[in-house]
Amino acid sequence: MSNLLAQLDPSKRILKRAQYEAFAFSLQDGNVLVRNESHADPENHEYKVTIENGLPTSCECPADEHAEEACKHRVGIAIRPSIIESANEMQALTDGGVETKRNVVEDQSEDEAPHPGCEHLSEDFPCWECVRTGRREIPE
Repeated sequence: MSNLLAQLDPSKRILKRAQYEAFAFSLQDGNVLVRNESHADPENHEYKVTIENGLPTSCECPADEHAEEACKHRVGIAIRPSIIESANEMQALTDGGVETKRNVVEDQSEDEAPHPGCEHLSEDFPCWECVRTGRREIPE
């Protein structure tokens, strides 16, 4: 993950927004559709992020089109390695690859198991799902 962030080189502001905004992710032909559930009208805040060679390279959002740095949607994907991994697997399958089984860890209670993607986030700022479910609080 740190390699992806180094390649994207986001500002601290973009990194924090990528961590705390309520993003919903869905795979779309090997790319990722990012929906920002933080808005009152999330259907108007939905953007496709293109994944190339395991890197979120572009986003359809206005910020990515007009700013020089990566947008919060691209960074939001980069800090969640499971999403990149799933997009890579889907791309391999659509290119004629073969699906492989993942190792599944059992015997972890929900309180002990980290929320998918959180294990790679900054300790300073939790992801939206952890805040929403009461596992962590937003720092003041």
